[in-house]
Amino acid sequence: MLQRLRTDHIDLLYQHRVDPAVPIEDVAGAVKDLIKAGKVRHWGLSEPGPQTVRRAHAVHALTAVQNEHNLLWRGSEQQILPVCEELGIGFVCWAPLAYGFTTGAINPYTRFTQGDFWQYVPRNSPENMTANMAVVQLLWEWAVRKGATPGQVSLAWLLAQKPWIVPISSATRTSHLLENLGTEEFAFTADEFGEFTTALNAIEIHGLRLPAPVLALSGVEAPLP
Repeated sequence: MLQRLRTDHIDLLYQHRVDPAVPIEDVAGAVKDLIKAGKVRHWGLSEPGPQTVRRAHAVHALTAVQNEHNLLWRGSEQQILPVCEELGIGFVCWAPLAYGFTTGAINPYTRFTQGDFWQYVPRNSPENMTANMAVVQLLWEWAVRKGATPGQVSLAWLLAQKPWIVPISSATRTSHLLENLGTEEFAFTADEFGEFTTALNAIEIHGLRLPAPVLALSGVEAPLP
């Protein structure tokens, strides 16, 4: 695999879903051997529960945990972020823009193509998106106030939480990339962060973040033993 990648090592190797049939200690041990051999430098887990993080970290220190975290899904605040802070593990937010909902790329009028995975996400039903538009309204208010875009406000809110939180947002166009990079020019003050978060806390979010069968594979909603 390394030869195909034209490199002699992988900087950060993720297990992109925890396999409930394989003890996490076995996975961590295998990665530890790869690190010892110089083939991997760091490793991380995606969508683990807190106990899985602790067990894996005990075998070989984790560098990163990659879980969904955005304005519509904040479950990591209770379960994962405290563990990452305690153990010194970086946290990587996937879907930091809630699949485009917080930027306006999708909205209650969006019609997904047949077979598109996102049409099966409960949070993306027209009814739930309509209910969640209160979040978009809040973002637009702050975007006008700060001279930014709703997407930049979304990313800035994540960056303001902890210095070891890193959002990873996709960009299908150069304009998207430039907009994301522009977040560096916008930051919340401590008072603004508190004000925004208080307003966000008052909004009820509707709909599961992923289809139920997919959530069953996540350690976040149901931590693995």
